[in-house]
Amino acid sequence: MTSLPTAHLLQLSQEVGFDLVGFARAEPIPPQTLLGWLESGCAADMDWMSTRAAERLDVSLLLPGAKTVIAFATNYYRDDPRAADSPIARYARGRDYHSTLRDKLKAYRKRFSEAYPGVKHYGSVDSGPLMEKVWAARAGLGYVGKNGCFITEPYGSWVLLSALILDAEVEAYAGGPAEDRCGHCRKCLMSCPTGALLGQGRVNARACLSYQTIENRHAEVPESFRVEMDNLIFGCDICQDVCPLNRHPVFTPNERFAPRAVAELGVMELAALTPEEYERLIPGTALGRARYDGLRRNAVYALGAAKQAEARSLLVKLCEDPSEQVRHAAEWALRHLDA
Repeated sequence: MTSLPTAHLLQLSQEVGFDLVGFARAEPIPPQTLLGWLESGCAADMDWMSTRAAERLDVSLLLPGAKTVIAFATNYYRDDPRAADSPIARYARGRDYHSTLRDKLKAYRKRFSEAYPGVKHYGSVDSGPLMEKVWAARAGLGYVGKNGCFITEPYGSWVLLSALILDAEVEAYAGGPAEDRCGHCRKCLMSCPTGALLGQGRVNARACLSYQTIENRHAEVPESFRVEMDNLIFGCDICQDVCPLNRHPVFTPNERFAPRAVAELGVMELAALTPEEYERLIPGTALGRARYDGLRRNAVYALGAAKQAEARSLLVKLCEDPSEQVRHAAEWALRHLDA
């Protein structure tokens, strides 16, 4: 089979609304890229990162005969004044980005298959065993910054990644990652309140507030991290907000990233969320990953971290909550109010 025309593949990506697209040869990833991070314990209890490590490092195990990885980046930045002070990370304020990117990738694969019916492909949207940041860098879309975020020139780090593996070659491939523009800047490293950023793109998930507020659903958040959760209840944008390369964000017109009603709620309202409100506001958003009790626990920690005296009556009430983790969080928050 002759090489696929990159110009046409680029055209297809524009038709379905991807903001950036690039092409990389489907060559194995050096094992230490992933295994060193796992062996250091930086993955915390995210065991799913290691269970399919071999497939993450060699995409031919996902698609036999893999020749090419197409990497896509989607800008998600919105600056809606209604959600300006939201305690929710920007990417999670609208519709669940997994659904949005899956729809784009599905539309791309449909067009691709119609044009090249003999080519097999495997797609991933931040949920399969594919190292999207590595492939986006290899495809020339940007590079992994000191804070571990993927940084592009037109959109900064306000992007979401997806990828498509092909068992065919394309006409032209990128020469590798874009130029590292972080230079000597250390603003992200110095601004991380828990010291989770290790530099050189490495993040210690155990100390990361995004991990603690999203993935850590079963254990209490360590007290040294709770006190840094002022107005942070799902994810954390601190290292992106301080990044000089994010000074001029590009507003996306994609309404799927527009903040939903839940993003207009404050920490107090989220701590007091009823099951009925949860079922009305959360489905269809990424916040469902934290679950009802986890989301409220985080909000209670945030009230304690901010020492919001007006939250006292609510915290007293939550000390009797059916959820053990919410009760413990409320008891801690009350103690912290009086500290």
